[in-house]
Amino acid sequence: MSAEHGHDSADGVEAARSRLAAAIAFAITAHGPQTRKGTPVPYVSHLLQVSGLVLEHGGDLAQAAAGILHDVVEDTAKTLGDVAAAFGADIAAIVDDCTDTQEDETPGQKRPWKERKTRYLGKLQGVSERSALVIACDKLHNMRTQVADLEAFGPGILARFNAPPEAQRWLHGELLAALDGKVPERLHAELTRLTERYAAGTT
Repeated sequence: MSAEHGHDSADGVEAARSRLAAAIAFAITAHGPQTRKGTPVPYVSHLLQVSGLVLEHGGDLAQAAAGILHDVVEDTAKTLGDVAAAFGADIAAIVDDCTDTQEDETPGQKRPWKERKTRYLGKLQGVSERSALVIACDKLHNMRTQVADLEAFGPGILARFNAPPEAQRWLHGELLAALDGKVPERLHAELTRLTERYAAGTT
């Protein structure tokens, strides 16, 4: 490797780190005082943990930045254009693949849950492995939290969600099928185990 090439590579890594740091600041501002459903936990906790899981399962810094930003279009006033302008088309494309709302929907005015999820499952069939990793890490953190709360506090905690347990079980199974072969085996295996534990606690 030439010294010049090594310098370019170092510059690229530093730029990717800066973009990740900027994504964290962007998401903290955009999500503001939002909390996790039914809890006082700041929503940014979820975003940071998804980003960490992306890196843990072999993703790069651009995917980690997308992990931080994965809900910013769906749940804040920011648009996909805002994300592309700030972070580039590559990160915006992953965020788009993570988003289950359409342009005419807002955080306070979304289409019915089943309609959104059915459309999103169709969208998942065409996503890249880069996007699939971020999507799976989002689902992994959500499932870890749901199962931990379910096993600690019982089914009553599920009332905080937009769909009943039978609908959630349907969605979990469809997501597993859609992500199979697109994400690392260890990640898919943990999602499978958590899906089984969720089902056991809700049937």
